Amino acid sequence: MTDGVYVGRAGEDGARNQGWLLGHFMPKGELLHSDAVEVKWGVHAPGERRAAWATHEIRTALLVLIRGVFHIELRDRTVVLSEPGDYVVWGPGQDHSWQAGDVETVVLTVRWPSVPGWRLPPP
Repeated sequence: MTDGVYVGRAGEDGARNQGWLLGHFMPKGELLHSDAVEVKWGVHAPGERRAAWATHEIRTALLVLIRGVFHIELRDRTVVLSEPGDYVVWGPGQDHSWQAGDVETVVLTVRWPSVPGWRLPPP
C-alpha cells in the first residue's frame, strides 16, 4: 500500500494470519487494522472442525459460503450452507462452532466489532 489503497489476494494474504485479512490484530497504522470490523477468508479441508465452541459472543457475524458445504452449529440448531452465496448472520450471545463438509470449503466471514482476545490461538 502506498496511496491509501491495498490490493491483495485473500488466499495468500489470509494464509499468513489464520485466514484473517482485516481486524484489530493487524499492525496498527496499516490500512488493514480495524477496531470496527474483522474479515476472514476461510479455506477448510474436508471435515475440518472448529477446535472449540465460541461462547459469550459479543459480536455480530456474517458468514457467506463461496465454495463447498459448511455447517454452522448453534446451541439450538445447525445451519447448513450448501450453495455458493448461502449465508447466515448471528448476533451477540449466540454460542457457535462449525464443521466443513466432505469437500474443501471456502467461506468469507465478517465480524463486528473487532474485539481483542476473541480469536483462537494458532494450531
